[in-house]
Amino acid sequence: MKLFTDGNCILCGATTSEDLCAPCQVELPRLPENHCPICLWPVPTAEICGTCLKEPPAFTRTIAATRYTFPIDALVRSLKYQSNFAIAPILASLLLTQLKISMQHQPDIMLPMPLHPIRLRERGFNQAIELGRFIAKQLKIPLLVDHCYRIRHTVPQTDLPWPERQKNVRKVFQCDLDLSGRHVAIVDDVMTTGATLNELAKVLRQQGANEVSNWVIARTLPDKI
Repeated sequence: MKLFTDGNCILCGATTSEDLCAPCQVELPRLPENHCPICLWPVPTAEICGTCLKEPPAFTRTIAATRYTFPIDALVRSLKYQSNFAIAPILASLLLTQLKISMQHQPDIMLPMPLHPIRLRERGFNQAIELGRFIAKQLKIPLLVDHCYRIRHTVPQTDLPWPERQKNVRKVFQCDLDLSGRHVAIVDDVMTTGATLNELAKVLRQQGANEVSNWVIARTLPDKI
């Protein structure tokens, strides 16, 4: 699906009928083949990792399009910090491809990761909504954007060491939906420790959700893996 119209690959500039030429698509950073189905951490047997067994998160599974490294990180930053909205459907299309491979069954609704009103005013938009709109339209799943809220303004997770991130997002979300018995997909751009996604998933569980899936563009993993 061609989303740009100049006939060139957005990464290398080669002539192509797609937004990413075939060689660039092949070279996109992929997740390890064997990984935990809940958090995507690499494990040799593709079973649930020790961390998720010891402290099961509130979410059920995670599906990501790529690993969070170059050039995906540059595309995500272009969307978030340079308001390059044309990038959103391209990234969402990568995730949609992976969803069609990995999704066991469609969720009932999709929810974008909420931004605090202060952050929303600073940025001018919520990148999770921009990503979610494309996916919702393609899969014909309702995207509900006005029912979950971030009620406390926090320091950006990227500014904190990993051990501090869980504390930073504790009790920052509220949701006014009755989710009894429903499968909910949270849409976000990047999963790093999963602390923010887990905190929102806890709230969704409290509202009755029986399954919570994370749908993210990219998963951050250590370079040596």
